[in-house]
Amino acid sequence: MSPIGPGAASALSLLAAAVGAKAVVEIGTGTGVSGLALLRGMRTDGTLTTVDIDAENQRLARKTFLDAGVPSNRFRLIAGSALDVVTRLTDGHYDLVFCDADKREYTAYLHEALRLLRPGGVVAFASTLAHGRVADPAHRDPDTTAIRDVIRAIRDDDTLVSALLPVSDGLLTAAKRFP
Repeated sequence: MSPIGPGAASALSLLAAAVGAKAVVEIGTGTGVSGLALLRGMRTDGTLTTVDIDAENQRLARKTFLDAGVPSNRFRLIAGSALDVVTRLTDGHYDLVFCDADKREYTAYLHEALRLLRPGGVVAFASTLAHGRVADPAHRDPDTTAIRDVIRAIRDDDTLVSALLPVSDGLLTAAKRFP
């Protein structure tokens, strides 16, 4: 899996800043590129909780964060399956949830994100244009179908306000409405 592009990284920083993010969950740590973008937009007293099944990814992300001067108390790295870990996080406690892991689990991540987010919080999904495959009905591979499913689920959810941003390989974003 490749890191998000500069456009998506900038958009994540903006989203984190716009919601005044103090508590953020990242599903799919990677090498820390997206986490660093989130941290740059977050409040200085904020904490990023990032989950990845690959311990090597987390080692690389820790190095990325520390090399960028991010204090170690601003992030926590949790190794494990995303759906096993996020189910144990506190309901309504988070300002932003960013998902960049197994595309076939995107709809399940959405369900968990809606539970985790406070009203006004934002969920974002990476690579939702899938290099043009999502817009082409001829593509029916499991990842592309899963991305279409989460796009449809967000579009059909009246509790969300959404936009598919055409940055990098697509950044699907949705804000949880206030009651």
